[in-house]
Amino acid sequence: MVDDTNEAATPRNTQREAQKDLEKQVAQLKREINKINRTLAERAEEVVEEATGWYESAADSASRTTQALRNRASTASGVVQENPGTVSSAFILGAAVGLLLGLVLVAGDQRRDRWF
Repeated sequence: MVDDTNEAATPRNTQREAQKDLEKQVAQLKREINKINRTLAERAEEVVEEATGWYESAADSASRTTQALRNRASTASGVVQENPGTVSSAFILGAAVGLLLGLVLVAGDQRRDRWF
């Protein structure tokens, strides 16, 4: 009977040991998860910083491009205001060339008789 008591005590010890082992493993897994979370947070910060740099670079480039376009539009506007006759002449000349080109193309068409 003494052996029976020892045998009953042994499984309980093993269950306690198994439970302690599991608790240790859970604690270790928690530490590893925390470490992974810290690593992910650091990487996320790096990505945010990199994206912010790209955004600022694109914003600067867009600002410079907009300013350059404004300057060119202002220059073109100034030229038109200073030389209105030149611009009018250019439009009239363009219209005349377009009219002549249209007449030449129509005259070269042999199916001129058709109205459709």
